[in-house]
Amino acid sequence: MNRTIIKWTTRLLLVAVLGFLLWWVIRNAPLAEIWAAIRALQLWEIGVLLAANTLLYVLVTLRWWIIARADAKHIPFLPLLGVRVSVFAVSYFTLGPQVGGEPLQVLFLQRKYGLTYTRATASVLMDKLLEFLIDFILLAIGLTAIFRAGALAESKSLFSWEILGLALLMLWPPAHIVLLYHRKYPLTALVRAIPFIPKTAKWTRFLRASEWLAGNFCRRHLPNLLGALGVSILAGAGMVCEYALMASFLGIHLPFWKTVAAWAAGWLAFLMPLPGGLGALEASQVFVLGRFAITNAAAISLILLMRGRDLLIGGLGLLMAGTGSWAKKSRGA
Repeated sequence: MNRTIIKWTTRLLLVAVLGFLLWWVIRNAPLAEIWAAIRALQLWEIGVLLAANTLLYVLVTLRWWIIARADAKHIPFLPLLGVRVSVFAVSYFTLGPQVGGEPLQVLFLQRKYGLTYTRATASVLMDKLLEFLIDFILLAIGLTAIFRAGALAESKSLFSWEILGLALLMLWPPAHIVLLYHRKYPLTALVRAIPFIPKTAKWTRFLRASEWLAGNFCRRHLPNLLGALGVSILAGAGMVCEYALMASFLGIHLPFWKTVAAWAAGWLAFLMPLPGGLGALEASQVFVLGRFAITNAAAISLILLMRGRDLLIGGLGLLMAGTGSWAKKSRGA
């Protein structure tokens, strides 16, 4: 009886917190302006954008499914799609650089399909490593586009230090994967090197086991790793194409490098520790598109369309995360 009360109290608190986050973001969103921007689109254009965004979520879910299914063939694809939407919602509406929903992935695999907590975490760790790998490659291309397109012409003197630091950061995901393949575990070594971290604590042993399983995946399932990497590349290219589609439907026609530069500025805005990059996204698009002689009105229309998309998907994700129906244990698990 007490467990049932605790279970339902926890679930109600979760729904209340997620509902508050959704209300807080919507309260600060210009819903009337968003609706006006969407109404300016043709019905077929809205359909194309919805299809493109759905395809993106299918691809990022496919990457995770390929990884998780390597050691658990009974995991179906479709339920994972709902979890990925919930992960986006939690990450989007909370503080931080678009991370934070990953525990939902771990809990889903653990509760619904019986994976151990460590093995589920290892699959999410590999998923995030591949995501970061492509994100950092896109970041490199985006920064190249920003400088090549002249969006920051007056800041060329800052190029060497800032790009050098980012280039070193971009080496982390591929280097981590290579080290894991060769039985080297960077996170475990880092924890061991920090003197004030307890080496026998439960979470340090858990981290060590998760990283070991991720390395084991790299060695035992190389075809799955390459397949997931290929899917991740397609998803990364799809994000840029979706941005180009939205811009073109609103009458913003830019050459390739300027389109990539404008997309990269918006992507970087989501790295700010703000819910949904609130304020940072708007500033980035108005500034960069303004540098390309695009009017503020056109830039704001594009921002509103992006916000409308994110609020729609985020609201759906919060609804699914709040109900927790996807976390119910499968009968076949």
